[in-house]
Amino acid sequence: MKASLMVVDDDRNLLKIITMRLESFGYEVSAVRSDVEARRLFQDKSFDLALIDLQLEDSNGIDLMEELHQLYPDLPVIILTAFGSIETAVDAMRRGAYTYLAKPFDARELAINIERALENHRMSCEIKQLKELLSKQQEKEQVIARSAEMRRVLETVYRVADNDSTIYLHGESGTGKEVIARAIHAASRRKTMPFVAINCAALPESLLESELFGHEKGAFTGAVKTSKGLFAQANGGTIMLDEIGDMPLAIQAKFLRVLQERQFYAVGSQQPKTVDLRVIVATNRNLAELVQEGSFREDLFYRVNVIPIVLPPLRQRKDDILLLAKAFLRKFSARMQKNVKGFTAAAMQRLLQYDWPGNVRELENAVEYAVAMTRQEVISAGHVLPAKNNASATALKPYKQAREQFEKDYLVNLLETTQGNITAAAALADKYRADIYNLLKKHGIDPADFKK
Repeated sequence: MKASLMVVDDDRNLLKIITMRLESFGYEVSAVRSDVEARRLFQDKSFDLALIDLQLEDSNGIDLMEELHQLYPDLPVIILTAFGSIETAVDAMRRGAYTYLAKPFDARELAINIERALENHRMSCEIKQLKELLSKQQEKEQVIARSAEMRRVLETVYRVADNDSTIYLHGESGTGKEVIARAIHAASRRKTMPFVAINCAALPESLLESELFGHEKGAFTGAVKTSKGLFAQANGGTIMLDEIGDMPLAIQAKFLRVLQERQFYAVGSQQPKTVDLRVIVATNRNLAELVQEGSFREDLFYRVNVIPIVLPPLRQRKDDILLLAKAFLRKFSARMQKNVKGFTAAAMQRLLQYDWPGNVRELENAVEYAVAMTRQEVISAGHVLPAKNNASATALKPYKQAREQFEKDYLVNLLETTQGNITAAAALADKYRADIYNLLKKHGIDPADFKK
């Protein structure tokens, strides 16, 4: 389906040229010359994106944009300008524009910016829909996804949630694998049915088998009554098997049968039980290496590795650290009935500098400790991490590593200020656009991730 665009420009010749170019790119285009015509057009038709000239004959393009955003808050708008100073363009983006293009612009630049805006809009809508689903499910866990890395994870969650393919979550300990598993369940058609989770490393083989498949009365010493087992309890819903890499080989064979046939035998039973459920497995270990070692079945590996989702460690999602910390602060302040309102600048700096080997779980514990220990309304640097961790949070890095980290942080701040607009970023940094692009390539940063 063609994307529908509206172009507003009082220059008749330019309007005709832009329309011809956009139609050649495959877009459906509606072109008008005034804000009055634009308002009238929006009453009769919906649009996926608008291109608006900054200086219209009798009005201001930014004012028109803000008026349209009151009716359609998520509409991406690109401002066209021949007059624009960098300050004006940045102001336009701060007031809601996706980006701006300075006239004259070439067709390729126009097409790239439009496609990025549309893709960013699609991703934002999907994430918003997912968060609404999570809210309806009243999940206790909060999914923080400001960083590009976590936004990509949530986009994958949204795309796969409503099918029944097996999900393989891989990530370091404490990265939130169960939170994502619950998010998948909450966004799926099974959301009203049970979500059941078990840690395969927490139980010995004999108990794990009984927990998963259930048992008949008298099947073993202590089996005084029949037990359904977790697979049966999850019937119709979702089951999550955490630390799947620690599942004993004997149980792996039985689990393989569940994946292949959706059938299993309870301990002590000769009658197969059939289940209809979604399976999510998770581990912080490398299953491919376990297969090579002989401790994980190769056929099971291929059965569980259908839709892999890799959860990034917290040190790779710096943009989420302060948001997570503030969410945990609200949680523990309410739980402890304390009026702790925030962190000092030094405390926030320490949070950002620390590498968090324990990931989100470690951050949550650190904030709980800080809220418990503080006697003030704001948490100081001294309370934000236990003393044993302070050295790793403040230790000097080698000069080259520190310089590259500064360079990367500077680029991130620059793109956040200009919302991903390279022209504006180059002007503010007093660098050539080509230099900015080279630095972005060097550090693996995509300016599209910073578009509003």
